[in-house]
Amino acid sequence: MQKYRKQFIRNFDFPLFFVYLALILFGLVMIYSSSLVWAVGRYGFEPDHFFKKQVQNLILSVPAFLFFAFFPYKNYKRKNIMIASVVGMIGLLLAVHFFGYGKEQLGAQSWIRVAGVNIQPSEFAKIIILIYFSSVFAKKYENGTLQNIRESVGPPIIILLIVVGLVMSETDMGTSFIIVVGALSVIAASGINHKGAFKLLSIVTVSAVAVGSIVLFFLWDTVMTGSRKGRILSYLNPFDYASGSGFQIVNGYIAIGSGGVTGNGLGDSVQKMGYLPEPHTDVIMAVISEELGIFGGIIVIGGLGFIVIRALTLAIKAKDPQARMLATGIGSVIGIQTFVNLGGLMGIIPLTGVPLPFISYGGTSVILMSIAVGILMNVSMFIKYEKKKTT
Repeated sequence: MQKYRKQFIRNFDFPLFFVYLALILFGLVMIYSSSLVWAVGRYGFEPDHFFKKQVQNLILSVPAFLFFAFFPYKNYKRKNIMIASVVGMIGLLLAVHFFGYGKEQLGAQSWIRVAGVNIQPSEFAKIIILIYFSSVFAKKYENGTLQNIRESVGPPIIILLIVVGLVMSETDMGTSFIIVVGALSVIAASGINHKGAFKLLSIVTVSAVAVGSIVLFFLWDTVMTGSRKGRILSYLNPFDYASGSGFQIVNGYIAIGSGGVTGNGLGDSVQKMGYLPEPHTDVIMAVISEELGIFGGIIVIGGLGFIVIRALTLAIKAKDPQARMLATGIGSVIGIQTFVNLGGLMGIIPLTGVPLPFISYGGTSVILMSIAVGILMNVSMFIKYEKKKTT
């Protein structure tokens, strides 16, 4: 193991690491700026409450990143790791339904409290599904059974449907969508032929829609809460509901528009002064745009775009199928989550309460995203190591 680490550290992907570090530190600064008034006025906390909490989250995130950066990704194919990961993930998702809580304004019950710490199990599901799917399909590729749809479908699809069903019943539609897209991206990168891919993707899509329909049918009143109906109506025309369900998105528009090209200056947002609800969480990009203008947007979108492009580039370079699937899945999840967050803020899609990766306040999200980039780092080092070994 020591020899392995020495060989791999020579291939450390410094650009990926520095972009990751820049994003989480930039997010920390913006959480401090955006949460000051809200912490005092809404919760009665100290002004720097959310800043200090996020510092604690980053103290866990960076070591998690480094651990997974140097933990060989091929170990994920070990049966005991796969079983423990899947069982633990489903157990946490089930715990949400018995011991969970949520925020009334978000219309979702997605958190559990363990040893005084708030955990959002659906965030674990995003990464574990990627690891599980890439491991299972890599094994099938090695065994030569990948093109046999009957043998390939089985357990992975059942696990995916269980996870998506549990997440949707929380009711977290945005995260459910991200999990499905992540799983489909892994399948697309598995090496399966066009005919098999079409059949398999059709089965996954139809099954996911069926599970979603069942959840919606039996839990319609739970899913379509007043706040969620309001979000749909305000998505269609937010200014007609500016004093109600469209309040957040309209004030987000005002924040983005008033920032213009250069912004009003760091710390000088008006909308965070009580007009924009929870400005340090899912709508933090509105405060960034108001205070730093296009420059702030370039930092965020440029950094996240770099990680996504890096992941897809690594997937193209990877000769190992598991590395290819992991890189594709991680890039897809970070990319689609960014789109869901920013798309909701800009009115392209309804707001879903999905955090902006590495930037929004939240412990579970930043830790799990750090683990994802750590795995991507390990894939990057492995690809560089293999290339040097063969030249």
